[in-house]
This record gives sequence, structure tokens and C-alpha cells, in this order.
Amino acid sequence: MTVERILPTEEAAALLELTTELADAELAPRAAAFEERGEFPREVLRTLGRAGLLGLPYEEKYGGAAQPYEVYLQVLEILASRWLTVAEAVSVHTLACYPVAMYGSEELKARFLPDAVGGELLGAYCLSEPAGGSDAANLTTKAVLDGDEYVVNGTKAWITHAGEADFYNVFCRTGGPGPKGISCLFADASTPGLNPQKRERTMGLTGSPVAQVALDDARVPADRLVGGEGIGFTIAMSALDAGRLGIAACAVGLAQAALDYAVEYAKGREQFNTRIIDFQGLGFMLADMATQVSAARAMVLATARLRDNGRPFSVEAAKAKLFATDMAMKVTTDAVQVLGGYGYVHDHPVERYMREAKLLQIVEGTNQIQRLVISRSLAK
Repeated sequence: MTVERILPTEEAAALLELTTELADAELAPRAAAFEERGEFPREVLRTLGRAGLLGLPYEEKYGGAAQPYEVYLQVLEILASRWLTVAEAVSVHTLACYPVAMYGSEELKARFLPDAVGGELLGAYCLSEPAGGSDAANLTTKAVLDGDEYVVNGTKAWITHAGEADFYNVFCRTGGPGPKGISCLFADASTPGLNPQKRERTMGLTGSPVAQVALDDARVPADRLVGGEGIGFTIAMSALDAGRLGIAACAVGLAQAALDYAVEYAKGREQFNTRIIDFQGLGFMLADMATQVSAARAMVLATARLRDNGRPFSVEAAKAKLFATDMAMKVTTDAVQVLGGYGYVHDHPVERYMREAKLLQIVEGTNQIQRLVISRSLAK
């Protein structure tokens, strides 16, 4: 199904055209087989980096494209409509570049960002812990300054790209309790004592590596402190505001793929000498699905434009993430229903879409946390 888009520039239109070509050629043909094997498509990420798609929001002098967020999110949407694992990887990698890009020293930016946005380095974002994902202000991983190094101990959980990443943003406690005691360290994957653990066995996105990262007297150079001590929580929360929009865009793309597949199936499937799309009960279901996808897309892009114009967008990002991911869960479930028994088997991708949609309601802050953010804003 063709999506009508209003783009800010001709350059943006060309970028989305390039993304579509790459997604059709490099992502769509590989998705099912890689997910079946549980294999991470590292080379695909390098290809996207070399095509300029891994640093879209960041400055051109560091290899980025300085594109508005509304353009970047539509790139993510297109990628997600072909292969969610890759789109999520791009979103997470963009999130992992954020601390250095926005708060890092010029030395850190110049040294790492060009290779990161160029696809040669892959990043991970280490905020969650086994005892608390949502309660980030009370994280327990601790870093103690010892000469010109921080000695870090603790465990991070649910880390996308664990074991595959070349660098890790490690949020840790360098001071007292609460958010003001948290800092961010930029650690190489080769750091002694930084040990990715066994991969989790996930329900969906089986090609995406997720694991705990154990830090056992990991020694990180003091000049890898991002933005100074005590501002790690500020970095983490501002990064997550943008990251939630990335996940929302992924949800729109995944739901669009499920809708498109269901529509084509319903056009071709006949019962009682009638296309099943012409039965009102099923046709109305598809109409509702299409409406919800369009509504979520509009919500995501409206929030992106607030960000692009320097306006407050945190609460709107929470709303967009909440609505878009709940929508994706509903639309992918309905796509399975449209196909009936065929929707329940691996021969058709909609069962995979449904399993993948569930993750989007959890990552970058569960949807219950999004509701908490929204309700607190209403109570002020």
C-alpha cells in the first residue's frame, strides 16, 4: 500500500527512495531466514552505515546527515516494514550514539562518531538492570575513580547488541543515591572486566542479540566520562525521549507491513465464490487497521516536528510510543485473524509480526511507564 508523505525537502524524498530500494534489496529477502536462525545481520548494518542511514540526526562534520527527526523516523518506519530487527538495531544504535553526540567532549566525538555513524562501530545502551528496568534512578552499578580510571562493578540487563557491540554506554553510580549520583561512561567492548553474558531466548526479534552485561572490576579511562559526573540521568532521560519516538516509528512500520500483507491475502482468498475482503465483517476490520496505522503515523510525525522545532516533546513522545506500540499489537493480531489458520503458521510472516509487536510495548519504557509519564503531566 502506497503511503502518501509530505516531506520537508527534495533531499528527504531522495533519502526515503534510497531507503526503500535498500530495504527491498537487502532486508526483505533475508528477514525470514535470519530470524529463523537467530542470526544478527551485522553486515546489513554496515551496508546501511555506508549508505549514510546510521547517523541521520547527527552533525555532518562527524559523518552524520543533519536530517530532521521527522525524516529519520520515516526512514526507520520503512526499514521496520521490511525487517524489524534491523530497524530496531538502527534505533538502538542511534540511541547509543546520543550521549557522545550531545554531551561528549570534542575528542570523543571526533574519535568515535565518524565510525559509529559510518557503520564500522556498533553501539549498545546499558541503562536497565536485573532488579530495575523502569526505576532507572535507583540503579546500583557503581563506578569508583581510581587514578585516571573508573573501576566499574555491577550488572546491566536486557542490553540490545550485547556481545556484538563495539562500544557500550554504561550508566553507573559515581555519587550518592538518586538521579544526581548517576554518570555515563563510554566503554570499549574490549574493556577488561566488561563481559556480555549468554543471549536471552526471546519470543520475537530472534535475530537481535539481547543479554546481560556483567561488569567485574571493569576499568574505564576517566576521559571516557560523558558530560561530567552526576548528569548521567539527564543524559539517559533525554536520550530515551528521542528513543521512544524511534520505537514508535518502528511500530508504525511493522503494523503497515502486517496491514499490507493482510489486505493482499484478503484480496486473493475466496470463500463462497467471494473475495473475503468483500465480506463486511472482514473489510471493516481492515478499515480499522488502516485507520489506526495512519493515526499512529500522524502522531509520531507531529511529535518529531515538535522536537525539530526545539519545542518540549517528552510527554508527546510518551503518548506516541504508547499509542503506536499498542496499535501495532492490535493490528498484527488482527492480521493473524484475517488469515485464519494460515496466519498461525510460519509460512506467512504475520505470526512473526505479532510476536515482534509485543516487544515494542516493553522496550524504551514499558507502556505502563508511558501512562505514568502522561498522567503525571496531567496532574501538574
